[in-house]
Amino acid sequence: MGLKVVSSAIISFSLFLLLASTAKAQSKGVFDVTKYGADKDITEALTNAWKDACASTNPSKVLIPSGTYSLRKLTLAGPCKAAIELQVDGILKAPVDPNQFSGGHWVNFGYVDKFTLSGSGTFDGQGKAAWSKSTCQKDKDCDSLPMNIRFDFITNALVRDITTRDSKNFHVNVFGCRNLTFQHFTVSAPGESVNTDGIHVGRSTGIYIIDSKIGTGDDCISVGDGTEELHITGVTCGPGHGISVGSLGKYPNEKPVSGIFVKNCTISDTTNGVRIKSWPALYGGVASNMHFEDIVMNNVQNPVIIDQVYCPWNQCSLKAPSKVKISDVSFKNIRGTSATPVAVQISCSSGIPCEKVQLADIKLAYSGPDGPAKSQCSNVKPIISGIMSASGC
Repeated sequence: MGLKVVSSAIISFSLFLLLASTAKAQSKGVFDVTKYGADKDITEALTNAWKDACASTNPSKVLIPSGTYSLRKLTLAGPCKAAIELQVDGILKAPVDPNQFSGGHWVNFGYVDKFTLSGSGTFDGQGKAAWSKSTCQKDKDCDSLPMNIRFDFITNALVRDITTRDSKNFHVNVFGCRNLTFQHFTVSAPGESVNTDGIHVGRSTGIYIIDSKIGTGDDCISVGDGTEELHITGVTCGPGHGISVGSLGKYPNEKPVSGIFVKNCTISDTTNGVRIKSWPALYGGVASNMHFEDIVMNNVQNPVIIDQVYCPWNQCSLKAPSKVKISDVSFKNIRGTSATPVAVQISCSSGIPCEKVQLADIKLAYSGPDGPAKSQCSNVKPIISGIMSASGC
């Protein structure tokens, strides 16, 4: 499928969900949490409103109106008897103390089909105190802090116009989901926040992230094993660590990654641009059919990078090469400015060299003392076409 066709499919699919959601809203029963005794803490009221809405045989909506509310750890689960929407127009605040959480999330949506999360509201993880105490930058076995939102085994769903702010850990984790769209979604956290990936996707199929704004302290979007048919279009990323596939090869029995399409995005003031990364020496895996096209880089370190010697904190073995096979990758029409002299770095595994890597129309400028922009390639024979401003490969 061509990228133009894919882009049209993304828009059509997103509009279909939006129109379907609007049409259904006309006949939905509304379950307002204020009618369930919601006060400053809405945990119990939201739990009860969701329970009643989920049991309805007609499409339903749970409403959290404008205002500021406290919300403790919560799971909102299906299966529900009909389509269900949660409209959040207020600001929801998590407990500040991480010790008030057991497990890895603040709000968890699970096992729901035909689900919509909408509204102008914000999930505020209040993570500043947790970041200052976190050891995750130096300790690979650090204690797990709660993520703002988990989506587990959600199908045929739409998340739109929602903001997640200052999560203690990942903002959003998507696992075991199918046909889930994020549209006009906002992630907001400072660049110094620790381990605060914007959206992490794993073991999921048909995930669409469209026209969204992500600024955080780690990867804007990170792609875990088992991800297939992920479409990222019209996303602005920064601050953060860029848009990353991986890291892969850290755990045994990882599932293949395939069908990753990143198009028409803008990445600014990040430590990486578009990146594929795998650990050396550990476990095998496969990543293929990954395409990055029409990307604008603004003052980005490492704008284009495949890193198969990924070793944060220098706490891994470099005695053996990565066992992850990477193939069928394209970087096309990548333009803008690099903050580092090496604008393109393709460092593949010496044990399993990359195959079918294309570099086309790479127009990246570097104006520092070691300029102009350069490219470095190892264990790969890239197919180069069009303009290649970063010479070397």
